[in-house]
Amino acid sequence: MTTTLTYVMLGVYIVIMIIIGIYAYRKTKTVNDFVLGGRNVGPWLTAFAYGTSYFSAVVFIGYAGQFGWNYGISAAWIGIGNAVIGSAAAWIVLGRRTRLMTHHLNAKTMPEFFEKRFNSKGLKIAASLIVFIFLIPYTASVYNGLSRLFDMALGIQSDNSYRIIIILMAVITAVYVILGGYAATAINDFIQGIIMLAGIIAVVVCTVNNQNGFTEAIRKLGEIETDGGGFDKLFGPDPINLIGVIILTSLGTWGLPQMIGKFYAIKENGSKKIIRSGTVISTLFAFVVAGGSYLLGGFDRLFCTADPGDTSKALINTLSNGKLEYDAMIPSLLNSALPGILIALVVVLVFSASMSTLSSLVLTSSSTLTIDFIKPKMKNTNEKKEVIIMRALIAVFLIISVVIAFNKNASISTLMSYSWGALAGAFLGPFMWGLFSKKATRASVWTSLVAGIGLTVAHMVLFGFGWFPELTKAAASVPFNLASPINAGAITMILSIIIVPVVSLFTKKPDTSSVENIFECYSQK
Repeated sequence: MTTTLTYVMLGVYIVIMIIIGIYAYRKTKTVNDFVLGGRNVGPWLTAFAYGTSYFSAVVFIGYAGQFGWNYGISAAWIGIGNAVIGSAAAWIVLGRRTRLMTHHLNAKTMPEFFEKRFNSKGLKIAASLIVFIFLIPYTASVYNGLSRLFDMALGIQSDNSYRIIIILMAVITAVYVILGGYAATAINDFIQGIIMLAGIIAVVVCTVNNQNGFTEAIRKLGEIETDGGGFDKLFGPDPINLIGVIILTSLGTWGLPQMIGKFYAIKENGSKKIIRSGTVISTLFAFVVAGGSYLLGGFDRLFCTADPGDTSKALINTLSNGKLEYDAMIPSLLNSALPGILIALVVVLVFSASMSTLSSLVLTSSSTLTIDFIKPKMKNTNEKKEVIIMRALIAVFLIISVVIAFNKNASISTLMSYSWGALAGAFLGPFMWGLFSKKATRASVWTSLVAGIGLTVAHMVLFGFGWFPELTKAAASVPFNLASPINAGAITMILSIIIVPVVSLFTKKPDTSSVENIFECYSQK
């Protein structure tokens, strides 16, 4: 009964998505329409597009499972950080300035912004390649999370079935994004956001009730002494490394092109009011969805072991690399705590959240590569050809990410951490200071790009592939785990913010008249 209901709900939802794609296709004529919805998007659609691109199966399945296991109830701080720093502060600090300057420069993508803000075609090309390459592992992590959920809800266990699920998700994403571009994703995001809000609230309530209430669930967590205990404490068993997770998942949105791009699309008329409304909506959305997901994950030890006080009796498998299968923890919790009808709702919830993120990722990557890398090398191109190229690149991007997602040992959190660490570590400082400082130099932007990508790749080589086990063991033994890709990503983001103003002090200053002309957009009424 549950499986049938799940299939029916998924089928209805997929049909709705495709209908919206067809509807938006009729309104998508130009590059501006396809990439930014004609820069005519209001507060509700923008806020929901921002939130649904932020949270997907990566958060609900991967991060909530792993960090709930590691930090207990204190994992909820990650959700609070996502709401306050990743949503409210991002909208307040970056929202209006991004809308004004990108419109003034006629920049449709982040690499195009770097070219026009810092007068460098080289920056545009380098940034576009970084975007395309490092969005792929993030996309793969979303597929991974979806397939885990379908394993639980539909009883699909074989590797072939796992791969079929991933391929189907890619095809569905491709259909409605290729058809309708940003307009289709924005409308779908609004519907997906409503499903996510209702679903998260229902799931958390059922999970807590399954343990006889919130107080009783906290008491049971307090009885667990495995791995040092402290899972019922406000700041958990490991507050130092918890801070690294909060920084990566919250500050990262400030430098991610698929997140920042939502501000580009806000309509000009009444944009100040739209930013205010969008800030409130986006923040409340994050409190419910992210806060609820991580709070839910904080209870996974009560569901993922035969005896919560003894991890040797874990119900979760160990992967071939010897690590616990964190990505299976939330599905295991849901299977134990929820009635059949809610499992069907959760499948649609995570599916909708992931589709919105996937659509944002593939649209960002294809538009960036087309506008910033391919278009300058083509002669006699026009907007119709550009849109065709973007649609073709969406398919290429999805194929590559699907192949990566076939590897079950690639954990969701690791894939996402390296993706966010590289992108935000390269772009956060240059983009933020580019909006605020007239003194930011081209050399400082290059330095941030090289540092962000260089540190991420170096960390992958030293710790990500298991080639140096003794070094990994030593790095992991310090209080702030240096072998963790999460902490590495957090460090690159903070360095990016520091690098730009410091390097700008010692490098060639930009042309004053050119910079004044760029910043003129903030003084215009």
